[in-house]
Amino acid sequence: MTSADTQGTTPVATVPGDTTPDVSVDKRGPRGAAGGQEPVLSVRHLVKHFPIRSKGLTRRKIGDVHAVCDVSFDIFPNETLCVVGESGCGKTTTGRLVLNLVPATAGEVIYRGQDLTKLSFRQMRPLRRDMQIVFQDPFASLDPRMTVNEIVAEPLRIHGMYGKNNVGRDTIRALLKQVGLNPEHGNRYSHEFSGGQRQRIGIARALALKPKLLVLDEPVSALDVSIQAGVINLLEDLQTELGLAFMFISHDLSVIRHIADRVVVMYLGKIVESADAEELFRRPSHPYTQSLMSAIPLPDPIKERERQRILLAGDVPSPVNPPSGCRFRTRCPKFANELNNHQREWCVNIEPPLEEKFTGHTAACHFAEVRTDILESGGGPTAAASPALVKWPTGVPTDEQIQVPPVCMPKSPPLMPQRLSDDVIVDAEGELVTQGEHG
Repeated sequence: MTSADTQGTTPVATVPGDTTPDVSVDKRGPRGAAGGQEPVLSVRHLVKHFPIRSKGLTRRKIGDVHAVCDVSFDIFPNETLCVVGESGCGKTTTGRLVLNLVPATAGEVIYRGQDLTKLSFRQMRPLRRDMQIVFQDPFASLDPRMTVNEIVAEPLRIHGMYGKNNVGRDTIRALLKQVGLNPEHGNRYSHEFSGGQRQRIGIARALALKPKLLVLDEPVSALDVSIQAGVINLLEDLQTELGLAFMFISHDLSVIRHIADRVVVMYLGKIVESADAEELFRRPSHPYTQSLMSAIPLPDPIKERERQRILLAGDVPSPVNPPSGCRFRTRCPKFANELNNHQREWCVNIEPPLEEKFTGHTAACHFAEVRTDILESGGGPTAAASPALVKWPTGVPTDEQIQVPPVCMPKSPPLMPQRLSDDVIVDAEGELVTQGEHG
């Protein structure tokens, strides 16, 4: 790590239960829905299917990759919305859809009363000033043939904001200084900088147009932990100074725990849980979120050795042919070990809606149940669970309920009900088999 990686950062402290420095000191006051503000950007029922085509001359469509299915959320001013999930869950695709870098199959992205999914390239151009992205790989996202000054100046020149005489140069120098880089190094090329410095260059480029929303696509995942702390501190300081809204995409829960105001958890293209960061980490209710939380190490070595981690069975299903009903059921420990076959029929046949299961806490699970013991480290009283707002379904789903097509595939044919007899069990791979076949 070089001196520029730590320049402009503030000392950080650690919090029990995490392995990364704490950079979550909040100096911003009320924000988002709690502050009574209108959202910067609203996403409603966003869908993205990538077509699969056959080989040969005709290249006819033979299927779809269900990358993003029925995703909805709001991003408020001066707020950090974090999107978390495994690789391949649709996080990055969602970020690109929000900026209209990838055309959506269906749904809306509302900014200033306009649906971005309906705008052409020319119509989107003036709106690009307000919405920028910082990519995951700082080396691949910077042109190796351009100097740092040229890289940061490029968006200013494209949008006619570079200015005359020395105005543009002064702007670039101020941006480099703002992100903790030495303006005298502006004539160097990107390969002459460290990973943390390159990411700071990418942030300076994104800030050049003074945007209102930044999409941060795993901006620290390729960096060392010590350099991660410097970049995250920088982002926090910039948000406080400029009032930016962040959409922060990551799979590192320790980082998200410190930087997030609200968290959206995705699995196989769908949102499975969403809540304020503190609420989500203290009281996760979806089995997938609970399994992610159980992977966070505890600071107490005795409790860490004694705790029972939630291990998921099987592999992530293919997005080309996702499971019917709940997409997580093939790996869900609750489905395999706690539910009876009547309850399992709901998971197999009915896609769980994303609804408010607890106050300010939404989850897409028929049998959502709060757990408060996963990150318990003995540092204080156990967080009390709020009463459930939606009761668990009883009996078995009707044929009419089962035949309703999935939200992201409204034109698909009606599904045939899958009824589970008493001799059907869940095997080690999360598949439903009869006891005779399993034996």
